[in-house]
This record gives sequence, structure tokens and C-alpha cells, in this order.
Amino acid sequence: MRSYPRNSPQAAARIVALVLIADGHIDRREEQVIETLGIARKLGLGTAEFERIVQALCEDQALGQASSGTISAVLDPASLKPLLAEIDDPKLRKRTIEQCLAVASADRHLADAEIVVLAAILDAWTPRPH
Repeated sequence: MRSYPRNSPQAAARIVALVLIADGHIDRREEQVIETLGIARKLGLGTAEFERIVQALCEDQALGQASSGTISAVLDPASLKPLLAEIDDPKLRKRTIEQCLAVASADRHLADAEIVVLAAILDAWTPRPH
């Protein structure tokens, strides 16, 4: 899996893209939400760059799926942990979660894989008492 600079727009966009493709396809309504809400812009990217990040993630997942034999291995919480660690800025985390929720709810259905990814994000990014 590619790495992006810590707290970069690209790292945040990949997290949103994980939710976007978690159920195995990109729904037309999800595309509309991305465009209507200006999700790429809110993450600090242009539309074309956001699309490239989604494409790169799909390529990385295809490689991971080929080596592991299953897409679920690519989306399991342990595999997501290093990707989620690339974002530690609380404001960027909040903005990223907002965009993830917008994308996940666009088709008015939360697929099991979307729930797994959202749960991993919230688990990794929820502050813990010391």
C-alpha cells in the first residue's frame, strides 16, 4: 500500500476512498455527494487528484487481494491501522470522518464492509482516557 505524508490531504482522501469502495463498487449517489458537497475541495484537493487517489487505492487493493486471496483481508482493522495512523491532527480527523459519513450514507444503505471501515476509523481515532 502506498504511503502519504502525515496529515496530508492525500492521506485523508485515501481514508474517504476506503469507505467509498468498501462495498466493492462506487454508487452513482456516492459520486453525486462527492461532487455536490465538494468533498475533494474540503480535503484540500482538486477533483482529478481525488480521483487519482481512489484509483491508486483500487490498484493497491487489487494487489493486496491477489496476494491474500480476499478483499476482506485488505479491509480488516489491522490492515487499516497504518493507514489511519497517517492522520493524527484532530481537526483533519474530524473533517475526514465527516466526509466518510457523507459518502457512506449517500446511497441510504450502510454495507457491512462500510461499517467495518467506519468502525475501524472511529476506534483508531477516538481519544482514550489515560
